Amino acid sequence: MRNKIEIEDLKVHYGDIPALNGISLNVVENEILGIIGPAQSGKTTLLKVINRTLELTQGVTIEGSVRLDGIDVNSIGDVYGLRKRIGMVLPLPVGLPLSIYDNVAFAPRTSGLRNKAELDVIVERCLQQAALWDEVKDRLDSLGTKLSGGQQQRLTIARALSHQPEILCLDEFSIAVDPITTMRIEEVLKSLKNEMTILLVTNLVQQAKRLANRTAFMLNGDLVEIDDTEVIFSDNPTQQSTYDYINGNFG
Repeated sequence: MRNKIEIEDLKVHYGDIPALNGISLNVVENEILGIIGPAQSGKTTLLKVINRTLELTQGVTIEGSVRLDGIDVNSIGDVYGLRKRIGMVLPLPVGLPLSIYDNVAFAPRTSGLRNKAELDVIVERCLQQAALWDEVKDRLDSLGTKLSGGQQQRLTIARALSHQPEILCLDEFSIAVDPITTMRIEEVLKSLKNEMTILLVTNLVQQAKRLANRTAFMLNGDLVEIDDTEVIFSDNPTQQSTYDYINGNFG
């Protein structure tokens, strides 16, 4: 198995406040890596370092290395090209003030695609993958911002997929999505790992158990452990803090 991402001794500070304390881990190509842990553990910070959006935060300092396909992401001059390779879905939907169709077609058009038939295929495919197509196929010209919160989140997922990313980062994607739709999207994610590598930050430990090939537990900026998901969720944990968190005994 080939490593898609290699992180070594990664340290992040927001001013004087530490967020990541020298963590090291590898993400295998075409796996779903679940990342769990309580709030303020550094999970979102980790994702933002990988796609280099954290550097936009004032006062942040980053040390250590993050390599994508063996290349340090900080040495990649085309940062926008890097972010196209790494799709990001945030906890709450961020919709563009455009039609549903144009939300999904935005990235392909930005890359120079103008053929309407090709755009139609991309829009339908991505909306299907985000479990939204059946609900919006008859109103693609409607504003995306008029959709419900859960629908807007699925539109955000469709937009992230329109880049055809190599890596998809999901940061608590289901926080605004109902349980039935969440399960539909989870089925999509299981199939998507054949096409891309997925990092799944989730506060639903059972979601990590259902989806992740491996799971990492983070606490207070430290990587406590990372292992096959069945090991992390076993009755004989390596770390007591992981067991306590998973079983709701944390804190």
